[in-house]
Amino acid sequence: MSDGLEERVAALESRVAALESESGGAGPAEKSGSGPAGDFWALEGLRAQLPEGGTGGVLFTGSARLPTEEFAEWQFGLGTDTVLAADWEQAAESFAALGHPVRMRLLREIVHGRRTVAELAALEDLGTTGQIYHHLRQLTSAGWLHTPRRGRHEIPVTRVIPLLVALAITQSPG
Repeated sequence: MSDGLEERVAALESRVAALESESGGAGPAEKSGSGPAGDFWALEGLRAQLPEGGTGGVLFTGSARLPTEEFAEWQFGLGTDTVLAADWEQAAESFAALGHPVRMRLLREIVHGRRTVAELAALEDLGTTGQIYHHLRQLTSAGWLHTPRRGRHEIPVTRVIPLLVALAITQSPG
């Protein structure tokens, strides 16, 4: 991310924090549709950080306490020009890794605290231990998993919010 955009995203993060403190810490769901920040509080903050006459930008952010009591906060933004100029084919591996029901189930189970192959293999409908290893390798290769300790699989903190965003996209209206 360019230095200018990093500064704008940092400023946006500060503004969002200020808005949240003004509203008593209400999150997006509580602000949606009412309150001083309005329906598009995040979008308005992003617009305020973008250069005038530019092509825009995208930002995704989140704050989540997982079932394991782990906490993830993260945000990432890019200018529209950067996204449009990127090699979109390179995204295929990451999307493909998420495109299999067993891999999605593995991610869900890992988020819920099942971190070893033995714990995962004890569950129904995930296949053989060899098949589980195959799926875990694909998720790891695409960056959705890592193994910080031998035999324990985790979702990197920088991928928790993007995964939740990807899941939320499937539930968003039209």
